[in-house]
Amino acid sequence: MSKLVDFQLYLNAVILWIHLFAAAFFVGGSFFFWLVVVPASRLIATDESERTQMVGKMAKVFGKTVTPTLVVLVLTGIYNASWYAPAISDLLRYPGTILLAKIILVVILLIFVYVHNLYFGRRITALARERKVDELRKIRKTSRVISAANLILMAVILLLAVLMQMPP
Repeated sequence: MSKLVDFQLYLNAVILWIHLFAAAFFVGGSFFFWLVVVPASRLIATDESERTQMVGKMAKVFGKTVTPTLVVLVLTGIYNASWYAPAISDLLRYPGTILLAKIILVVILLIFVYVHNLYFGRRITALARERKVDELRKIRKTSRVISAANLILMAVILLLAVLMQMPP
């Protein structure tokens, strides 16, 4: 029985590490992209269309890592959630309530990420290729709001994860 318990503790630690690494990659990469890459692109290219196409290409490369990373986060998150809420009813009692709030925010974040990437990312890149700068500026305003919401959601989800580690 002791070896089984040791294995379970080891497995829990490995899965938690994978979850934390994936979260650091996704959240860190997102913040880096929007707080470093996008502003730096203004220093590299002055032509709006050219700059947008360059940022779009970088976003496409980062985007290829997003879905696998989110799959890892969701799967390891479900596994880790079983520590806090072995039964669904536990989501209605502390610390399960924090977990429930985190789950809801993660679902909202996933929707925002994919709406942003699939619609706005493609539309912005297409407008840049077509050199429709006025339309590009208009849609980019909405895109920035969604991007900001995504970053805020990520920060709040991380805060909730920390709160889950604190004693009642």
